[in-house]
Amino acid sequence: MRRLATSMLTPDSGLLGQGVRFAIAGTVVALVYLITTTCLALVVPFQIALAGGFCLAICVHFSLQRLFVWGHRDSFALPLHHQAGRYLIVAGTQYAITAASTSLLPPVLGLPTEVVYLLTVLIVASSNFIVFRNGIFHSR
Repeated sequence: MRRLATSMLTPDSGLLGQGVRFAIAGTVVALVYLITTTCLALVVPFQIALAGGFCLAICVHFSLQRLFVWGHRDSFALPLHHQAGRYLIVAGTQYAITAASTSLLPPVLGLPTEVVYLLTVLIVASSNFIVFRNGIFHSR
C-alpha cells in the first residue's frame, strides 16, 4: 500500500497519478482558504478576510498545479505568464459558473443551494482537470 501511494506521487504514475495529485492539491488549497479566511476574520471584517483568503488560495493553487500536479513535465508548452493568464481566466469563469448556478438553479431544480453548490464544484473540478491538463499546464 505504501509503495502504491508513493508511486502516485511520481511522474511515471500517468493519468491516475495526476488525478491523485490534483485531489491532494485541491484539498490543501481548500484548507488554506478556510484557515486563512477564518483567521483573518478575527482581525478584519469578514468580506476583507474572504478576499484575502481567496487571493492566497489562488496563488497556492496555481503554484501547486504548476509544480506538484503537472510539474513533473520536462517542459511546458506555454511560458509562465501565459499559464498564469489562462489560469486566471479559468478561475474567473469557475467563479461565474458557481455564482450563476447557485443563484439560478436551486429554485428551478427544487434543490437546496448547498446541494447545487456541491454538484457544481464536482463538475467544475472535473472540467478544470481536463482544461489544466490539456490547455494550461501541458507539455510541448
